[in-house]
Formats: sequence, C-alpha cells, structure tokens
Amino acid sequence: KPCPLCDEAKEVLEPYKRRFILQEVDITLPENSAWYDKYKYDIPVFHLNGKFLMKHRVDIQKFEDQLSKLELHND
Repeated sequence: KPCPLCDEAKEVLEPYKRRFILQEVDITLPENSAWYDKYKYDIPVFHLNGKFLMKHRVDIQKFEDQLSKLELHND
C-alpha cells in the first residue's frame, strides 16, 4: 500500500545505503502477521542488526550513532 512515511524514511536513509542493507518488510502479508500485530499502528519501524531502533520517523542522530557503534565493533 502507499506509505508516505516509509518513502520519506527511505529518502532520508539513502545517503547511508553503502553502510547497511535495507530490508523492507510488508507487514500486510500473511507470513508477516507477527510484525503486523506488533507494529500495525507504528509504521515505519526500524531495526538495526536485529534490534529495535526507532519508529514513525528516522531519528538521524540516533541512526548515525548506532550505525557507527556497529561499524566500530565489526572492525
């Protein structure tokens, strides 16, 4: 379905696309019903490295901080 907030989030994250892999999940699909039950009123939702990070809008400072920590840990 159209998701203007999702589109906006993807635009904000675009400059970082070389530093992480964006995996989009359509929570309306039957196989994603657990995500739908959990987040149906909170999209978009962002997890980084399997852990909840933020919802509704990109908090770019929080994202940059957590991404940098992951990169330092993996080096």
